[in-house]
Amino acid sequence: MINFVKSEAEVEDELDKVFFMLKNMSTLKTLPRIMKSAVFQRFFQLASYAKLTKEEKTMYDISLKRKWDAEAVRMYQEGLEEQLGGLEKQLKEAKKAIVSAEAQGEHNKAIDTALKLTKMGLSVEQIAEATGLTTNEIEKLK
Repeated sequence: MINFVKSEAEVEDELDKVFFMLKNMSTLKTLPRIMKSAVFQRFFQLASYAKLTKEEKTMYDISLKRKWDAEAVRMYQEGLEEQLGGLEKQLKEAKKAIVSAEAQGEHNKAIDTALKLTKMGLSVEQIAEATGLTTNEIEKLK
């Protein structure tokens, strides 16, 4: 490291960047513009963390934990909202099925009543009025 004497402007390849970073890490306040790759950014973050005092590290760790906790809560809520949306959809479908089944049951009851009234000898118009069925439906029953 002692033999590496290049300035920031003289750095040419990745190896020079690594040596420059290692030699000047203690004096760097910000990451030099020549080292904008993700590897050097992560290295700079780790070195910055290593420079912190014990109290600063504790505060940073607490802050980071809170950030992670908030993200976990947000992701959990999104999952719950997704599940709730699915349950609401299933509930709507079940209600539609129940309404459809009830309507079919009422229709079947009206047909049974129409058959009984037909046996009693009432006219088609009277049966239609009593049951709510159409005259065509009553004619088909005969």
